[in-house]
Amino acid sequence: MNCLLYFYILVGLSIVLSGMVAFVSKRKHLLSVLFSLEYMVLGIFVLFMFFLIVYNSEVFFSLIFLTLAVCEGVLGLSILVSLVRSHGNDYFMSYNILQC
Repeated sequence: MNCLLYFYILVGLSIVLSGMVAFVSKRKHLLSVLFSLEYMVLGIFVLFMFFLIVYNSEVFFSLIFLTLAVCEGVLGLSILVSLVRSHGNDYFMSYNILQC
């Protein structure tokens, strides 16, 4: 059980860290940033589920986490659609945040 514990922690942390690397390195398009954020959320979900199962806690909290993760994803996609409609592309360099 101890070896399996370390394996799941390592898998979850590697998912989160690789998502962070993708988040930092692939900042040209907004869609790639959103994909890396969702990948990090998936890694956090793996860690969260594993810790809930190990400590015999309620797994119901994972449904709340998934609900919030889906809301975050929908919000990001709606921002992506509105930016593509207003600017015509999803490049970060073409957006000027100071203009309204």
